[in-house]
Amino acid sequence: MRDSGTAGDGSPSYLHLRSGGVSLVLDHTGAGLPRVLHWGADLGPLSGEALAALALAAQPQVVSSSLDVRVPLSSVPEQSAGWLGTPGLTGHRDGAHFSTAFAVRDVRADTDAVTVEAEDRRAALTLRLELEMSGSGLIRQRATLTDTSGIGSAPYTLDGLLLALPVPSRATELLDLAGRHLRERSPQRHAFTLGTHLRENRRGRTGLDATLVHVAGEAGFGFRHGEVWGLHTAFSGNHRSLAERTAAGVRMLGGGETLLPGEVRLGPGASYTTPWVYGSHGLGLDRMADRFHRHLRARPHHPRGPRPVTLNTWEAVYFRHDLGKLRALADAAAEVGAERFVLDDGWFLGRRGDTAGLGDWYVDPEVWPGGLHPLVDHVRELGLEFGLWVEPEMVNADSDLARAHPDWILAAGDRMPPEARHQQVLNLGHPDAYAHILARLDALVTEYRLTYLKWDHNRDLVEAGHGPDSRGGVHAQTLAVYRLLDELRRRHPGLEIESCSSGGGRADLGVLERTDRVWTSDCIDALERQGIQRWTGLLLPPELLGAHVGGPRAHTTGRRHTLAFRAGTALFGHFGIEWDLTKAKAEDRAALAEWVTLHKEVRELLHTGDVVRGDHPDPALWVHGVVAEDRSRAVYALVQTGTSVQAAGERVTLPGLDPDTRYRLSPLPPGDHPEGPTRDPLPWWRDGVELPGRALASAGVRAPTLYPERLVLVEARRVN
Repeated sequence: MRDSGTAGDGSPSYLHLRSGGVSLVLDHTGAGLPRVLHWGADLGPLSGEALAALALAAQPQVVSSSLDVRVPLSSVPEQSAGWLGTPGLTGHRDGAHFSTAFAVRDVRADTDAVTVEAEDRRAALTLRLELEMSGSGLIRQRATLTDTSGIGSAPYTLDGLLLALPVPSRATELLDLAGRHLRERSPQRHAFTLGTHLRENRRGRTGLDATLVHVAGEAGFGFRHGEVWGLHTAFSGNHRSLAERTAAGVRMLGGGETLLPGEVRLGPGASYTTPWVYGSHGLGLDRMADRFHRHLRARPHHPRGPRPVTLNTWEAVYFRHDLGKLRALADAAAEVGAERFVLDDGWFLGRRGDTAGLGDWYVDPEVWPGGLHPLVDHVRELGLEFGLWVEPEMVNADSDLARAHPDWILAAGDRMPPEARHQQVLNLGHPDAYAHILARLDALVTEYRLTYLKWDHNRDLVEAGHGPDSRGGVHAQTLAVYRLLDELRRRHPGLEIESCSSGGGRADLGVLERTDRVWTSDCIDALERQGIQRWTGLLLPPELLGAHVGGPRAHTTGRRHTLAFRAGTALFGHFGIEWDLTKAKAEDRAALAEWVTLHKEVRELLHTGDVVRGDHPDPALWVHGVVAEDRSRAVYALVQTGTSVQAAGERVTLPGLDPDTRYRLSPLPPGDHPEGPTRDPLPWWRDGVELPGRALASAGVRAPTLYPERLVLVEARRVN
């Protein structure tokens, strides 16, 4: 929905976009760039007169020792308007035109989008701003800068282009995410103090420590309460997001690409377009996340069918590839109900460990004298899809490719960057390197009729120089990867691609325009995964989160967990298996088969419903679940992450249900066996209980007393 208003001279100068319970009011009075007057809860329909009054009511006073004009925060903040915070556009022409003053020359609007055209004739630049609102109330904006100078003019060196969104003064607390390999998405919270809280990523990929969503909110906000505003920069290379508060009372969130010096130099007619910068508002983090989830699910290429239960071979065999062993593993996978078999690292030339072979994307005849066909045919005879691991952007020094083409490696001058996992980065900005990798991937997908690629990216980009003059190469590399993914999918419709990057190192809405799932973490320790999946879910819905059941002892932490805890954790994602089932006991395979059966029964609900998380006061007891969109059914996990101070199980509330609908709540097998320090059964556990959704959300039910690192499942079904 859109309302519009006029300025005093009758020109249309206010725009009001409304959708999904969110309003965004844009003020484009005068010649300067537009300003956001309001971004937040729906204001309802507003007349033009009311919009003008809203603008008047928002104007600040001019105070002592300040400029004699009111300083606006535009979508691209400019110093020429008096803004002295982080600038929107930074760049120059050999030192000149460091500051711009764009004048709007056209504004076009429809129901859910606005396009603004502006120019600075003196600087010979034009700026196009695009702002859209999805049906879920998610907003996104991007900008395109074009050099309009004549032939012979100095190029415009772009240093950065930041897009800003204001948040109100009641947003007094910040939340962002940090992390590392095997512990991605660790939350950190602090006050929204004066100054700039900058999260800048220079890793050449989204980053294991990436914030994903930079959140500002009311003090003490949680998953189900407190108003929040979140920003995400949808880019897989260097990027930044920031939260800034000025002494003038302005609070804003901003984001954009981080450019290396000289990466973007515009000549006559050349343009640069920023990544999309997303903004999501909600009452509680769940509502904010839900807008991202609905946006992703509305994409034309979003996975629609059941997400195949996937067995990945990595933790079962590592580099030890043997046809007999892998056939037996495929047999076991089929026995427990898997639907896809993925052969991980170790199948190509010279790849007996991680020190050699990357770049030589040919099946190794020493290990696979008949190619992969004997395994592929066996897997397909079992009724499973076949997928393959690749790492196309990387190269080992010990490879035929690196020896033949050392100039295809991203490097600064005549020195190589420090190695990571014994590998360097292949310069896909080099046309010949790009063509070679595309040809090899295309050949593999064609020959083996692959339906799935696990696409890995196992190192940060360090000193990523491009070309003979060693210009910064991260920007060009990122766009080349996007082109490669797009072209491969164009040639092979239906091919699914997983974004894996040392686990969750490339998880953003830029790469997800081209991929179908994220490998959430290399750590599948169920306790660690509870937190990793919980916080990655601020951006991504369950069907995009690769979540596997590992063996009894976690490969990355050494912890041991029950099968119920491992499988119950993986249930709330794109379910898979990362376990040598040929060594598993028969009773364990039978129990795993029960969990696979449950996942197949509930995956439509889990992969289309609303994710909910309870704000339980006990930090050792987590409640999360998924509620069907029509509120007819829900599945919840009650997770004991540690030892509670309280001895007996506490009452837990179950969010997200229709308050006026009556539900039958009961344990959900096979997650219905509470393991705890008591022999006294919970009174309602055996026969279930019937209560209205309002009572379940407010009064709740008594949770079973559990040992640490255990969980149970409960199901709520609407009573007719």
